[in-house]
Amino acid sequence: MSDVEQLTRPEAESTRIDVGRDALPPPLRPSASLGVLDITEWFGDTSGGIRTYLLQKAMYVAARPALRQVLTVPGVRDAITELDGVRMYRLQGPRIPRQKPYRFLLATRSVAKIVRHESPDIIEIGSPFIVPWVVRHATRALDVPLVCFYHSNLPQLFAPRPHQRSLARSAMYRATWHYMRRLDRLFPLTVVTSRYSAADLAREGIDRIAMVPLGVDLVQFHPDRRAHAAQTRARFGLPEGPLAGFVGRFAKEKELTLLLNAWPIVERRTGARLVLVGTGPMEAALRAHAYASRVTFVPFQSTRHALADLLAAFDVYVAPCRIETFGLSSLEALASGTPVLSASTGGVSEQIVNSGAGRLFDAGNAESLAYEAEQLLGSDLSQLGSQGRAYAQREHAWDTVFDKLFDVYRRVLAGQTASV
Repeated sequence: MSDVEQLTRPEAESTRIDVGRDALPPPLRPSASLGVLDITEWFGDTSGGIRTYLLQKAMYVAARPALRQVLTVPGVRDAITELDGVRMYRLQGPRIPRQKPYRFLLATRSVAKIVRHESPDIIEIGSPFIVPWVVRHATRALDVPLVCFYHSNLPQLFAPRPHQRSLARSAMYRATWHYMRRLDRLFPLTVVTSRYSAADLAREGIDRIAMVPLGVDLVQFHPDRRAHAAQTRARFGLPEGPLAGFVGRFAKEKELTLLLNAWPIVERRTGARLVLVGTGPMEAALRAHAYASRVTFVPFQSTRHALADLLAAFDVYVAPCRIETFGLSSLEALASGTPVLSASTGGVSEQIVNSGAGRLFDAGNAESLAYEAEQLLGSDLSQLGSQGRAYAQREHAWDTVFDKLFDVYRRVLAGQTASV
């Protein structure tokens, strides 16, 4: 079992504790020069990018004795797991309706106790609703700076298409930005992962921003896996011939219906089939789509090894969502030597522009998606894959990402909060 697998083993296999009442174990690495507490609701057994980011940060911290990390996330029951220099608290919380992997983090007293006991130098908040206010309450009497990590494009989730907004959705959009500006007062700095997100926030007056892109495990996601693509396809029951795939949550904002609307044209012109890997609230609707009988649905994969095999078995990866703040699965595909077709807006489009390892279609336009998919499938995919791998190695090693992030923490602690 790897270090990260130990950290994320089920609560039933973790140390049971009532965090609000029981004595907590002594802080790890008390002499560390910088300790961060990460807290978020967006961490579940089948969640994706945020979970990956936090676990990669744990591996980075574990390898550096001068650092320590405390993770605080919701769970089925209170529990503690640890690895060298890293402690994870799971706090019992109810499920969030219609968001199956996620739970509310409501244990105000427990959060306050953890903060006082662990004495972090800085707290990173990774979800925008209840958690920031719980943490604010917990730190009222403490001098601990908070930073926001802008993982999700919240206003756009409520109303992603301006020309289609009803009066109610427009009002919700404005109210959400009002809330985000109010939330911004809690933080000396907000961390974003793309220029797209930075510009989106700046337009609404949130301009104390640091840009730190996400990274990729360059060992796990590697083009060498392409050598056994045929075995991977056989293992997962994937069709032969050209193959395009998507990996992620089946949620409305991912625009997978647009993908299914466009793909009959792509298949007719190129013979390429489509694979959707994951689960989520839109799964039933996607399976009921008129084209669904030609799509291969693969369940959520709980191991990074299986996911890496799948990404390397695709000829093309498709990222149809126009509001991605970054798009970690797309970067993992590039690292695997798989070119990417992306919507023309959002964080993934920046990866394609910077790497040259794919094509962009007009966001929201099924005809454009079909045309660009045809052009991409007719390109030199091997050459594009090499460009994508080189880009991932050059720009997105996790160590490089976290070196930059911990420098941001140090600037905040030094009172330097200008945008970077």
